[in-house]
Formats: sequence, structure tokens, C-alpha cells
Amino acid sequence: MLNRAALAVRFSGRPYSSVPDVGGLGSLSIGELKQLLSERGVDYRDCLEKSDLTRRLQENAMKQGKAVSRRPSSSADLTAGELRTVDTFQRVSPSVAFITTSILQRESQLSLRATEVPAGTGSGFLWDDKGHVVTNFHVVAGRGQMPTKVKVTLRGGSQAFDAEVVGSEAEKDLAVLRINAAELPSPIELGSSSELQVGQSVLAIGNPFGLDYTLTTGVVSALGREVDGVGGRPIKGCVQTDAAINPGNSGGPLLDSRGRLIGVNTAIFSPGAAGGRGVAGNIGIGFAIPVDTVRRVVNQLIRYGKTVRPTLGVNVFDDAVSKSYLQQTGRNVEGVIIYEVLPRGPGAQAGLNPATQGVNGQTLPGDLIVGVDGQPIRQVEDLLSAVEERQPGETVRVRVLRRCDPAKEEVVQARLVMRDQLSKL
Repeated sequence: MLNRAALAVRFSGRPYSSVPDVGGLGSLSIGELKQLLSERGVDYRDCLEKSDLTRRLQENAMKQGKAVSRRPSSSADLTAGELRTVDTFQRVSPSVAFITTSILQRESQLSLRATEVPAGTGSGFLWDDKGHVVTNFHVVAGRGQMPTKVKVTLRGGSQAFDAEVVGSEAEKDLAVLRINAAELPSPIELGSSSELQVGQSVLAIGNPFGLDYTLTTGVVSALGREVDGVGGRPIKGCVQTDAAINPGNSGGPLLDSRGRLIGVNTAIFSPGAAGGRGVAGNIGIGFAIPVDTVRRVVNQLIRYGKTVRPTLGVNVFDDAVSKSYLQQTGRNVEGVIIYEVLPRGPGAQAGLNPATQGVNGQTLPGDLIVGVDGQPIRQVEDLLSAVEERQPGETVRVRVLRRCDPAKEEVVQARLVMRDQLSKL
């Protein structure tokens, strides 16, 4: 075996044909020969074969009268940042999953026979040591229906595991699968989306276009973006990145430079696709669901099989209706107008007022919600997010303007309940 110590070759003006392969240069790989030539600034673009590279290196050594040295390790040429990226990929990628789904499809409307056909592919990642795998909802329900079969393959493994859909949340574009495996790699360490900074480095691992376990890198381009979820409601607080996220990356992890999970890749911005969100191709604008949202939703899906959403027990007007009324009445305030307060719900017990009908048949607005626990409420999604981040049974402070009157501001306390508990109150 070739010694990794320096290889020295010195020549005394003899023609190349008579120069022996001193030091074993012929045993070097093509890549190592190219590396040595590059280090010496020798152009080798016209070399077709390995022997050409060896000859060019020996000729340069004769000309310079210097020894030919082989580096002890190719990793010595990598920067500290590159070495960290390589280490992160090697450490985290075993927990990244390649997901395939299939559905039963009838040959025709009159046929009783159904054939299993591929429905889609995507990425995911191991969440814990119990075999739970996180991915996007649209990965497992890409054709508008839940799949009949889901297969999960982990990097480095040849086995495709049958996966069970534990639960899903369309409005947050998240789903949780479960596989049974005797041995599992370590789950990805969790970071915090609240600590992210624009400009910091990020890494995305996934299976773009079916090319399994691909790494792309970039930076955080922006924070607090809104991306429309599959259910129609926007996902708030999304991370925007220029790391290449292509079709097939969906459901894969977005990592910080230390390999901690900071988001789940969910969408790319494609002006050529319908609605600007689609699969036309990556142009440097991708989005990821923030890990703080992922943690909250995934834990609920694992525990309950669904998301457990607390509520104030009120219904509110759409943003357009609230904004139009406030503008027409000349009230320079922002918020969400209540039009219904459910009986015996938290809002009713806190004394919130619904919309009413005036003597002339006109609709008189209810209270205007402008804040929850110090968070400003400017639109419906602000209210939903502020409430859903809490736990059932938790008490929140709601700041309201009575009947939308800026001169009548009050703060009331409401104890949140689960939505399915409202009917039992």
C-alpha cells in the first residue's frame, strides 16, 4: 500500500520514456493527480488519460527540480466552513427519509377492479426514537386524497418501510407517519425559529426530482413570511431561504449550520406556476414552516391524532368586512370585529359583545379585538395564531374596543377551551 508520506521524485535530464515511476505516481488516483497539478498551477485540460496526467506532473517536476509531494488527506484542502457542512450532512442525513405514496385507482367508472398507482414522492425526517416521521401534508395527500400505501426509506438503508399515517393538519401542511424498525438513527436536534437571523447559513436535505439525499445550501433571506397552506389559511412566520428547494424537497428538513432543525421545507415561489406557488422550478425563493409551529402541531398529532385547537368561542368578520367598516366610519384603528359570541363559551363568559341588528335593519358591529396577551391583532390570522399558540384551559387577556369605539377600551380575561368542547358547554 502506498505510504501517505511525501512522495519524492527527482530527475536528471533523462527523456521521459526512460524515467521510472519513482515513488509510485502511477498508483495515485486521477483525482489526486489533478490535485497535485492544480497546486502547481499546471494546465492539464488537454490530458485525456491518466498516463497523460502522470507525464505532465513528471515533466513539471523535472522543469522545477522539485519533489512531488502527496497530501496526507484531501480533507486538508477544505475550509473550516466546508468541513462543518460535510460533517453536518454526514451526521444528519441518515435521519432524512424518502417517501413514496400510492393510491387505488379504478380502470373506469364502471369497473370494480382497482389498480395501485404511484401518487407522489417527497421528503421527510425522523422526529423521535419511536419511529415517527414528519413530512408535508401535500406529500401524503398530493392528489386530494389520503394514500392507500406509504413507503419510507431512510438514507443508507435498503429497506422501504410500510408507514402508517398517524395524523395530518392541512392548514399547516404537516403530516406525521410512523414506521416500525428495529434500529433507527438519532433524530434531528431541534433549533428555535425565534432565534433565526437574516443572513445566517442554512442547509436543506431532500430528494429533489427523485435524486435521493441531496444537499443544498444558502442563507435565511427573510423571516415572518406568509405562505398559503393546503387548507387555504396562510402559514405565518415562515422562513424564506435561497437554498435550492425543488420538487421533491417538500417535507425535508431545513437546518442551521450546526445541523439543528429550524423548519420544514414546504414550497417554492414559481411565477410561472398557478398562484405563484408551485413546482415550475427553483428560482432562489423557497419557504419552510418554522420549527416552533412544527413542534406544536407534530406533538398534538402524535398525542391526539389531530390538532387540538383552543378557541375563544367567537366568530369574526372577514378582514375585508372589518377594514371596510372601520374606514367608512372614519375610525383610525385596526383589529377584528366580532359578529357572533357562542353561548356559554369563553367569549360569552368574558362579556364580549356580538354584532346586533339596529332598528332600521342595519348590522351594528360587535366588539373590536385589538390585542391578545400584548400581541397586536390586525387581522383574522393574527387572532387565530395568538389563540392557537396557547393550551386549552389557559387564560388570556383580550384587549377590545367596545362596539369599535376607540374611547371605550377594555381588557377582559377569557379561559380557552377546545373547539369540540363548545357543544358540551
